[in-house]
Amino acid sequence: MQLTFHTKGELRGSLFLFWNEVMQQDNLTQIETLISPILEDLGFELVDLQMQQDGRQLALRIFIDKPAGITLDDCVAVSRDVSAILEIEDPIKSAYRLEVSSPGLDRPLKKPADFERFAGQIIKLKTLDLVDPDQRGHTRKTFVGTLLGFEDDQVRLEQTDKQGGVIAIPLVDIDKANLEEEF
Repeated sequence: MQLTFHTKGELRGSLFLFWNEVMQQDNLTQIETLISPILEDLGFELVDLQMQQDGRQLALRIFIDKPAGITLDDCVAVSRDVSAILEIEDPIKSAYRLEVSSPGLDRPLKKPADFERFAGQIIKLKTLDLVDPDQRGHTRKTFVGTLLGFEDDQVRLEQTDKQGGVIAIPLVDIDKANLEEEF
């Protein structure tokens, strides 16, 4: 048993960071609720939404996609319409910079529909904890392979390492998954 003592300052700092993260997540949820109908009306999918301190300024980043890909005009249209609703509803009480872009070549995969849509593509997946889904006696967090799809709340992947093999990892155990660039 280990007993650790903290100063009042350390506890206040930890609580502040925790509270700040909770408030930021609430803010993102509120913003997503506000902008999702606008994006759907314009024919876009919300891929990701991030709020980060960028130097001295807060940055709200919106990543959008559509089957035909994203153009600069798409980003301008989304920025214009989203800015209007955010100005009216004012969910962010401090100054911020709005950025709208495509998810890029290494698009994040987050929802079950993402894992179905991009079946056949090469992905890189990181789990929250060390796992051994193929029972090789080798625990790890990072897996690369061909995405086979999504079923029974699990992501199925054909590994591209020397031994290969199909693995299934529960979606709740995934920290991050992205498309891998193929050249």
